[in-house]
Amino acid sequence: MRNVTSSTPTSRLTRTVRTIRFVLHVFSGLAQSAIYPHLAQPGQRRMARNWSARLLSILNIRLRYRGTPPSAEIQRAMLAANHVSWLDVYSLITVCPARFVAKAEIRGWPLLGWLSRNAGTLFIERSKRSDTARINDRISEALMIGDRVAVFPEGTTSDGTALKHFHASLLQPAVTVAAMLYPVAIRYTDVTGKLSTAAPYVEIPLTVSLGRILRQRRIDVELIFADPISSSGKNRRELARAAEQAIALALSLPVPHKSPRTPPGPQDEQQ
Repeated sequence: MRNVTSSTPTSRLTRTVRTIRFVLHVFSGLAQSAIYPHLAQPGQRRMARNWSARLLSILNIRLRYRGTPPSAEIQRAMLAANHVSWLDVYSLITVCPARFVAKAEIRGWPLLGWLSRNAGTLFIERSKRSDTARINDRISEALMIGDRVAVFPEGTTSDGTALKHFHASLLQPAVTVAAMLYPVAIRYTDVTGKLSTAAPYVEIPLTVSLGRILRQRRIDVELIFADPISSSGKNRRELARAAEQAIALALSLPVPHKSPRTPPGPQDEQQ
């Protein structure tokens, strides 16, 4: 009997069926997103969780998590996670529904961009440093009304083999509204238990990424919720370093170090 390895792709028929189911599910999400803004917060979270869990199931992505996500009693909770794939968003929502901060380019994605807009994603123009203040005000407002907000402090995706430097600018709202910060480590593995090379979304079109995922027999995603960090008495840089260290420890990766600059310039003020 032939062994099935991570390099053994799914059949063309399987990929076709998954693709059709994926597209139909996205359209169902667009229909639901028209209702989403009119639901109370518990209804929104339930709808987002169910839709995201179904999406992972269609793509044959098996999710497990360790640690303790923020409970309903925590009124102001912010998540900070490492960033590997566009799947990160739906994996986190399945366990802990939240609003996400995403780069403005995602608004232009076919179907998923529209869905993200309708679901309350906060879009930031990363090329405009002045946009950070605007988006931080929006994050603070969301936290104040009890919405959970998730950010990816690396600012970009990686292949999962290393962490990038955690930028501190989008963690300022946690300090401003005295929120609890929950570091979340994300790791994707293939059927052999090795780091997945199909899940990372790095410098490729979304269609190419989706094709790679559809060819996999299965991808496992693990979320590791580290101990929450109180923002009391801390500034945003301290929060960034603490989250960075917690996630590096959870993933058994080295803590990234930013190259020193002398003297520190205006960009340092944004970090």
